[in-house]
Amino acid sequence: MNIENHPCFNAKARHKYGRVHLPVAPRCNVQCNFCSRKYDCVNESRPGVTSSVLAPRMALAYLHQVMEQRREISVVGIAGPGDPFANPDETLQTLELVRDAYPEMLLCVATNGLNLAQYVSALAQLKLSHVTVTINAVTPVIGAKIYSWIRYDKRTHHGEAAAQYLLESQLNAIAAMKALGMVVKVNTVIVPGINDEHVSAIAEKMAELKVDILNCIPFYAVEGAAFANISEPGTGMISKIRKNAQQYIPQMKHCARCRADAVGLLGENTVPDLKNILTAPDFPAPVTPNRPYLAVTSREGMLINQHLGEAEQVYIYAKAPGGSMQLVSIRPTPPRGGGDQRWQQLAETLSDCHTLLVNGIGPTPKQELAKTDLQVLEVEGLISDALSALENGQTLSHLFKREAFACGTSCSGSGGGCG
Repeated sequence: MNIENHPCFNAKARHKYGRVHLPVAPRCNVQCNFCSRKYDCVNESRPGVTSSVLAPRMALAYLHQVMEQRREISVVGIAGPGDPFANPDETLQTLELVRDAYPEMLLCVATNGLNLAQYVSALAQLKLSHVTVTINAVTPVIGAKIYSWIRYDKRTHHGEAAAQYLLESQLNAIAAMKALGMVVKVNTVIVPGINDEHVSAIAEKMAELKVDILNCIPFYAVEGAAFANISEPGTGMISKIRKNAQQYIPQMKHCARCRADAVGLLGENTVPDLKNILTAPDFPAPVTPNRPYLAVTSREGMLINQHLGEAEQVYIYAKAPGGSMQLVSIRPTPPRGGGDQRWQQLAETLSDCHTLLVNGIGPTPKQELAKTDLQVLEVEGLISDALSALENGQTLSHLFKREAFACGTSCSGSGGGCG
């Protein structure tokens, strides 16, 4: 892998070679006080922003289109809009699909490092060009000021203990990557009055770990974030910090603070229209013209394995020419907490769908959706199996959920029957 063609590592290359970020990782496990992950904001260019979220195979189809139109693309990255390893299945599947389709492509990910260590070997096997880890503090006292909460062990943690756990996770992951000879870049967000006088300590620690390059990023005030009222650092402050840090480690000085769906050359303000990327206008007229689509709740786009109440998005399928079912879009569900109105809004979102396949659903949403004649089925298994059955006019009875039962006080009731 020739990182000379990587625009992040070669300031000259950024004028000739571009990158594309695939937004396949919506969930995040760390809440930074400078971050507010806002969707559909075309006027913002910063991490955490995307116009949509793509399923892995949908991302590959999008990449094919990008490569046909933008021959200068040399790098495919995953940088959110959440954290790649708060969404490890989506991240690794996407990287595998891209590596198979484009063997010579430079691949990279940008992560907070909390869950990174357990996936280092997999990333090395995929021959990533580099991994970027965002480290904003190397002491828990300062880290606790930067992070509102950190989620691990299925719990949300706060304060210095949480910041210490994050730091240890980051340092262990970096050590593991360098032991395998991987290229590591560290991003540090400079927040005046919080960590601006701490960056030299970060640089010194990263140098000890043999990190390849440090990217000192000026803090960007975001409406709705805890640090929204902090003044952004001036160019003088940034220059001084980079000069001091450069005594320990090489500096990247041309970062464009890319969106999670960035495409093209660094600094190019291109916002892709991801929502309609797989819309197929040549679908034949369906039997029910006003409701041609099928909706599915899924965690990763392969299994029907998500309760409707937990779903933040719904996968939409339609019949393609030839009769096969094709993913046409991923639609967001209304935000939680809206009561009956949430399900009424969802019914409007799915007004062109004849069936909704879910892994579970409560009585209220089921009643509200039924009022609109939307057929709701509780099933489990592979989406492809359900689509195949529907294509061939077969029943989905083999996918219906079987409720677990208990036949005695000492039995947990696995649902598998008694031996």
